[in-house]
Amino acid sequence: LTAKPERKLAKQLCKVVLDHFDTQYSRELGDAWSAARDILISPSCWQHAVLLNRFNYPFELEKDLHFKGYHTLFQGSLPYYPKSMKCYLSRIPHRIPSERHQIGTLKKYYLLNAASLLPVLALELRDGEKVLDLCAAPGGKSIALLQCACPGYLHCNEYDSLRLRWLRQTLESFIPEPLENVIKVSELDGREMGDAQPEKFDKVLVDAPCSNDRSWLFSSDSQKAACRISQRRKLPVLQIELLRSAVKALRPGGLLVYSTCTLSKAENQDVISEILNSCSNVMPVNIEEMARTCSQDFAFAPTGQECGLLVIPEKGKAWGPMYVAKLKKSWTV
Repeated sequence: LTAKPERKLAKQLCKVVLDHFDTQYSRELGDAWSAARDILISPSCWQHAVLLNRFNYPFELEKDLHFKGYHTLFQGSLPYYPKSMKCYLSRIPHRIPSERHQIGTLKKYYLLNAASLLPVLALELRDGEKVLDLCAAPGGKSIALLQCACPGYLHCNEYDSLRLRWLRQTLESFIPEPLENVIKVSELDGREMGDAQPEKFDKVLVDAPCSNDRSWLFSSDSQKAACRISQRRKLPVLQIELLRSAVKALRPGGLLVYSTCTLSKAENQDVISEILNSCSNVMPVNIEEMARTCSQDFAFAPTGQECGLLVIPEKGKAWGPMYVAKLKKSWTV
């Protein structure tokens, strides 16, 4: 496999968004923002990880990745890292081409931001469990969950109809037909899921709609970008409502993981603090060991929370932004 030639950026950096981020993140992250900023405004520095599909395993690609100096994520050092998941990283920016969707043919690998796997791993999925991916499109985390274990039931939900089609295509591209029997795809408002299916799931992932710092920085329309920034203040309300619904859908004793791809404290730590303060049946789960274990591959900014991690991009570790928080539903209210 050969890397694709670097393409000229179709979208230019949006100064409106960058100025907004400079103001907010300089205050929230201090000196760490400067290093993250340098990466986020330079797509040529961005890295892609290669998640291998265990249902159509690419042995030749794996050999090629070894030859190119790639290494496996965590290298098996997390106690709950599944042997069935194989994700390869490069220490330098190196791109391999993505595969085209072909009806009836399973793809061999999925390209993603390696930090996207942290919420999946934090969920500690086991064979036979009932799992809800509440905001599932485009499907990368659902695919990653299925690399970890074979759930008894996987419910992939996406409220946006355009993104739902993307989700369905992703699942079709990676999952063999026998497994499709344990997967349900729905188009429900995630805020209603808890009432529709109370205490049904062992594990719930809420990869919430968020500011998505990387894509926002390259908004093509400054007026639309300014409108987005204004709407950004409303996102925490939606995120909290989605989490409350997820808590209802989770069985007592079950695990819930919340994630975003923004550095925003209002959408990350503040959302989790609100849930912990207002839901007496939700407890934080210490996730600091994950940060210690994978510090060779990821850089982290302090969150002030034992249950929350914030991956922040820096040179040589250009992954993130990704916030991950881990919660547990108690048996008694």
